[in-house]
Amino acid sequence: MSFRSFLFGFLLLITSAWSAAAGTQLVMVEEKGCMWCARWNEEIASIYPKTDAGKAAPLRRIDIHEAVPKDLEFARRLVFTPTFVLMVDGKEISRIEGYSGEDFFWGILEKMLSDARIDFSS
Repeated sequence: MSFRSFLFGFLLLITSAWSAAAGTQLVMVEEKGCMWCARWNEEIASIYPKTDAGKAAPLRRIDIHEAVPKDLEFARRLVFTPTFVLMVDGKEISRIEGYSGEDFFWGILEKMLSDARIDFSS
């Protein structure tokens, strides 16, 4: 294998990995006064962007009482807060409704990322 072929293959691999994650985000649907949102903020919010999952699916917050942003397409109506929706290129892939603790959140989020074939390990 020539260096040129190796370099082309390597660049193709990097580009496809970047493309897969480029439009990926975790949308947190919240509302003022939500005690479970507050608990998530206390336990997870500060560390989320520092994790592999947080880097693969950066957090975006929206208020449940506001109009749905035009760049997001949810599979069904948003009812509960918090709801965490994994979005790829603006389309819902999966969601977690509610928050019942760190272990539950991380375990389900990692499964969601894995099922969507989003690489979140460094």
